[in-house]
Amino acid sequence: MRVPINKPFFGEEEAREVHQLVIGGTLTTSATEGGRKVREFEEGLRKLLRCKDVIAVNSGTSALMASLMALGVGPGDEVIVPSFTFAATANSVRAVGATPVFADVRLSDYTMDPDDVKRKVTSRTKAVVPVHLYGHVADVKAIREAVGGEGVSIVEDAAQSLGSTSLGVQTGTMGDVGCFSFYPSKVISTGEGGAISTNDVELGMKLRMVRNHGMVKGYDTTVLGLNLRMPEMEAAIGVEQLKRLEGFIEARRRNAQQLTRSLERAEGIRVPREEEGKRFNWYLYTIFVKEGRDRLLRRLRERGYGATVYYDPPVHRTPYYRVLSDVKLPVTDEASAHVLSLPIHPFVTEADIDEMANLIKADEKA
Repeated sequence: MRVPINKPFFGEEEAREVHQLVIGGTLTTSATEGGRKVREFEEGLRKLLRCKDVIAVNSGTSALMASLMALGVGPGDEVIVPSFTFAATANSVRAVGATPVFADVRLSDYTMDPDDVKRKVTSRTKAVVPVHLYGHVADVKAIREAVGGEGVSIVEDAAQSLGSTSLGVQTGTMGDVGCFSFYPSKVISTGEGGAISTNDVELGMKLRMVRNHGMVKGYDTTVLGLNLRMPEMEAAIGVEQLKRLEGFIEARRRNAQQLTRSLERAEGIRVPREEEGKRFNWYLYTIFVKEGRDRLLRRLRERGYGATVYYDPPVHRTPYYRVLSDVKLPVTDEASAHVLSLPIHPFVTEADIDEMANLIKADEKA
C-alpha cells in the first residue's frame, strides 16, 4: 500500500541506542526493578502523564491483564467493556477468568456510553474498561458516576490515546489505572510494548510484582504473576520516541485539520470533531459514511490509500464472543457498518490529503 493507514518512524537515534545495547549484551531487563532504559522510559512517561507511577510491560494486552490481576479481578466477577474496539480489551477480561459485559458506545465519538454502562452494572461488577478509541477521550468521570463510585475500579484502555487530554488531564490518569500500547501502528512505537499508569503507589508496587512472576526479592513469589517485562531494547526505542511524540501529534493534527476543511461540507460524510476542552492525538481520523462505505473503501485502496475499517465485526459479533453473549448493541452495530479510518500519520503529504478528499467527494457524487 503506497500510503498505509499507519507507519512508524525510527531514526538514527533509535538505531544507535539499540546498537549500543546489542554490543553491550544488555538485551533484557533485570527481573525486579527493570533495566536502566526501562526505568528511564518509565520516568519519561510518568513526567508526561503527571502521575505517581508507570510500569513498563511487554504489550498493551499485558498492561490490561496485569491491571485486572493486580485489582483482584477474577472468576465470578464481571467487567464492563465496549464491543466497538480491538478484541484485546475483552480477551484480557477472559484471560483472568472474569466475564466481559458489553456496553454500547456513543455515535458522537465512539467511546463508551455512560448511560448504557449504568444499565449494565450488577452486584458482580468489579471493573469498567472505557476505551479512548481512535485517540478520542472517553467520559471517564460520567462512567465512574454511572457505576456508583466506590467499589468498582476504572481501568482506562488508553492503547490508542497517548497524548490525548481532557481539560489538560492526560488519558490514562483519569481512572485507577491506565493501559498503553506501543505497537507499530500507534503514535509512538517500541515494536511491541506497553505501560501501566497509576496514582496509587501501593497498587504500582503490586503491578511490578505481577509483571515479574509475583516476585519482589529473589524467588519469593508473593502474588500471582507472569513474565510481562519490557526488554531493554524496546525501552531504549521508547525513550527516543517519547522525544518525538509532540511532533508526531502536531503532524497528525495538521493533516486532520486539512482533511476536515476538505470534507466538512461533503454530503453523506460526518467528520470527527474535538469537543471543547479536549485535545486528541489523532491516532486515527475516522469518518462516518452514510451510504456506500465499502465501495469507498475499495476505491481508496485501489488508489493506494490504506483506508481501513475499525472495527467490523465488533467484538460481540465475532465467533468466540457470539456464543457467549447475545447482547444487543444498536449503536455499536451502526458504527461498525459506517465508519472508515483514513491515514493521517506524519508520512502523509498535503497532496495525499487532497487526493483522498477528492476521491471521497467524487464517490459521494457518483
